[in-house]
Amino acid sequence: MTDLETRAAPSRAGALRRAAPALLGYATVRVLGLIALALWSAARDKSAYTLLTARWDALWYTRVAELGYGYEVRLPNGDVHSNLAFFPLLPWLERLLAAVSPLSYADGGFVVSLCASIAAAWGIFAVADHVYGHRAGVCAVLLWAVLPVGIVQSMAYSESLFTALAAWALYAVLTGRWVAAGSLALLAGLTRPVGMAVAAAVWVAAIDSFARDRRAGSTPGPGPGARRVLGMLLAPLGTAGYVLWVGHRTGEGPLGYLDVQAGWRNGFDGGHAFARFVGEKFTSISSVPAGVGLILGVASVVWLYGVGVRQRQPLPLLVYTGVVTALALCASSYFGSKPRLLLPAFPLLLPLALALARLRSRRSALVLGSVAVLSAGYGAFWLNGSGPP
Repeated sequence: MTDLETRAAPSRAGALRRAAPALLGYATVRVLGLIALALWSAARDKSAYTLLTARWDALWYTRVAELGYGYEVRLPNGDVHSNLAFFPLLPWLERLLAAVSPLSYADGGFVVSLCASIAAAWGIFAVADHVYGHRAGVCAVLLWAVLPVGIVQSMAYSESLFTALAAWALYAVLTGRWVAAGSLALLAGLTRPVGMAVAAAVWVAAIDSFARDRRAGSTPGPGPGARRVLGMLLAPLGTAGYVLWVGHRTGEGPLGYLDVQAGWRNGFDGGHAFARFVGEKFTSISSVPAGVGLILGVASVVWLYGVGVRQRQPLPLLVYTGVVTALALCASSYFGSKPRLLLPAFPLLLPLALALARLRSRRSALVLGSVAVLSAGYGAFWLNGSGPP
């Protein structure tokens, strides 16, 4: 037994009862967001359902489900947008639902997203409840629900599916279920490139667990030790398998996936392009507020991570959050997508959840309710405008 394994997980029925307030609150916030979107879209003579299922990345996922890989678009500037950039688990599920039901691929993506968002909320609650207690767990879920870009959780995108797999993988690590953790990390790695963050969390936690055993002078039995190793071996297979397959498919070898991403102008430059983008906001008076907002946003993310370190969040959460945050902020991809890319970094919300949990119930409900209304309005406005790239 390690320090990660000392708290017993509740039974499945008991866990659902314990999570019920968080899940009901989450569903209420998401319904509010969908109602606001429907009303706003109707006023603009647009289809809210089309906005949720048939724009931007959602279209690329449905094309993978329908046509398989190999579809690409060549832009006038020479860039090549290939659907190989999109990991396969979501389109596989869309294809499965279309095969066993009358749903279209887009419908399937919407259903997967709705179900996965509930699973993600439950996983976030499970992690926060395990580490900080029930009230903090409820607050963490509601904070995730009321994020300004929370409407993405209801879109036919892969963020909800990935967050669900990541949250439950982290919970499995925290409760010493190493094979489950590795399997969920594998699936997360088939969902988004940032699946490597989940694998990293599993590996670091397992290595730390072995090191703690050694310092304590104890040796795990063949069974527990083998399960820990098996979890480590499973964790990176999803990301590695897809990346290597893309390299084989393109004939470019192990770095082929990076070439595919380069066609989308995506890459990892340590944040240089993003810093330049922020700096350009200060070249004209009209864009200075946007530049200040971007700096405050990045500073808030870094500050929340620092608070998590000071509050001694479990090592797997810190590793996972650190990798997700670094990949989001230091990528040279379209800068408007960064808030969406940070959605899976839910442990950043735990310091705020702890603070809310210490307030009286009426006051925390007032805060969350007010933010939920603002978030619903912003999500409707955002998706009817430029929306999430």
